[in-house]
Amino acid sequence: MDQEEQARRNAGPQHAGSQHLMDSAVVPEAVDEAKDKDFRVSPRIEDWVGVIVMVLLVAITFINVIVRYFTDESFAWTEEFSVFLMIVLALVAGSAAVARDRNIRIEFFFERGSEARQRRLAILSALGVAVMFLALAVLGARVTWDEYTFGETSPGIGVPSWWYSIWLPVFSMAIVLRALGLMARNVRALKALSQQRADRDAGGRAP
Repeated sequence: MDQEEQARRNAGPQHAGSQHLMDSAVVPEAVDEAKDKDFRVSPRIEDWVGVIVMVLLVAITFINVIVRYFTDESFAWTEEFSVFLMIVLALVAGSAAVARDRNIRIEFFFERGSEARQRRLAILSALGVAVMFLALAVLGARVTWDEYTFGETSPGIGVPSWWYSIWLPVFSMAIVLRALGLMARNVRALKALSQQRADRDAGGRAP
């Protein structure tokens, strides 16, 4: 019994190394190990937009609380603008998550099999994200055009509704581009794995 316990302890560092290798295989190396500067368009852009949106949300909420405390009234535009900013924040955060391959997924299925299989699943996942947000961008553009054509205004402060809705197709297209970039990185990684396997097979057949 003591020998088995000692064996498990000795295997600890090796197990940790294996887990690191598994994690590196699950998450594409280009987005797991590389820094943001290695992206052609750094996802820090989305980070900064998210920070600005959060600052605006906090400032609007704080101002509204102060005004309501002293006057028992609130600015009519705060709720409408806050909802708009929260939607922007969700889309920007989604774009950054797609760029860094940090979207939620079922790891039970994703971690099974070889690294090549995981890369193929990652390609399929990125393609699905791109298709979904491309459809959202098209539908959002149609909604924006209808609101512009019919001159619809927002219910809170009466500004043109398309001022808000136009950002849905814009950020959706940003997510589409991030998903295509992620898919391209996984395709390159899959080709590199295939080349490595071919080189090993050629080396094994050499006399």
